[in-house]
Amino acid sequence: MIAVVRDSATTEQLDLFVKWIEDRGFRTNVSQGDHETLVGIIGDTTQIDPFILESMDIVERVQRVSEPFKLANRKFHPEDTVVDCGHGTLVGGGNFQVIAGPCSVEGENLLTIARAVKAAGATMLRGGAFKPRTSPYAYQGMGEKGLDLLLEAGGELGMPVVTEVMDPRDVGVFVEKGVDVLQIGARNAQNFALLKEVGQTSVPVLLKRGMSETIDELVLGAEYVMSEGNASVMLCERGIRTFETRTRNTFDVNAVPVLKHLTHLPVIADPSHSTGYTRYVRSAAYAATAAGADGLEIEVHDCPSRAWSDGAQALTPEQFEDAMRRIALIREAVTAEIEEA
Repeated sequence: MIAVVRDSATTEQLDLFVKWIEDRGFRTNVSQGDHETLVGIIGDTTQIDPFILESMDIVERVQRVSEPFKLANRKFHPEDTVVDCGHGTLVGGGNFQVIAGPCSVEGENLLTIARAVKAAGATMLRGGAFKPRTSPYAYQGMGEKGLDLLLEAGGELGMPVVTEVMDPRDVGVFVEKGVDVLQIGARNAQNFALLKEVGQTSVPVLLKRGMSETIDELVLGAEYVMSEGNASVMLCERGIRTFETRTRNTFDVNAVPVLKHLTHLPVIADPSHSTGYTRYVRSAAYAATAAGADGLEIEVHDCPSRAWSDGAQALTPEQFEDAMRRIALIREAVTAEIEEA
C-alpha cells in the first residue's frame, strides 16, 4: 500500500504519520521525489482501512500495490536508484557502466586483461575467484589467492571489482578484503540464506537472474536483499534456459525494459552467458544497450582458447575495443533528445 502525501505536509507531520503506521506493526519506506512524497506501507495491509488513511489531513490519496515485491517496486520509489560502486563509479539514473574481465582469475595475465579493458572504456573489473561449476571435477577457481589478485589489479587501475560470492560463510571475507560489488550468480539466485547475508552488508550487490527464473522471481530475490537493509542492488539479465539449443541460454532482451518499468533498480545485461559463443556476444550487447540497460557485463580474455573456463564466450581485447566503440554510438543514439518539428 502507498500513501501519497500532500505537498503542504511539513517534515514534522510526515514523521508523526510514519510513526503512527510503524506503531501498528508495519514497516515503511519513504520516497521523496521532486514532485511528491510517497510512504510505502509494508506488511499485511489488509489490516489497514484505506479510508482511515485518506481521512488524515496529510494524505492526498492511497493506492494498493498488487505485486508481491514492495521495496524494489517503482510504485514505491518512482525515481531511479543510483548505486555507488566505489572509485566514483555510479550505475543507474542515466549512468551507464561496462563491467569486463575474464571468467576466472588465472594469475598474472589478469593485470594484462584489466589494463586492456580499461583502455577500451570499461569502468569495472570482473573475475571469478570462487567458481560454481556444474561438474565437481571442473575448475573451481583460485579462491582467496584469486580474490587478492583481483583486488590488487582493481586497486592499481582504480576500477571497482565485481566478483561472485557463493557461500554465506564467505561474505565476511569478501567485505573485509574490500570487494566493491558482491555478485550473486544464477545458481545462487534463490539461495535465500546468501541473499539475506549480503543484505546485511552495505556493499552493492549484482544479482543475476536464475537459469529458469521468471522476472518476478528475480525481483523477489532483490527484495530479500533489500528487506535486510541493503538498498544497493543491481539486477542482471543473463539469459534463461529454454528449449533452444543453438545458444548457451536464451537472452531475454524483453526483461530489460520490463525490469526498468517494474523496478527502480539498475539493470545490467550479460551477453556472454546469455549466448555462450563469442560470435554472438557483441550483437546481444548492442541489443541490450538499445533496450535501455544501465550497463553490461562482458567476459574478455587475452587468449580465449587457453582460458581455464568459458573461453568459448570470451572476447579478445581487440574485439572488446571494437564493441565498446559501437556501444558508445548506440548509447548516443538512444539517449539523444529529439527536437520536435
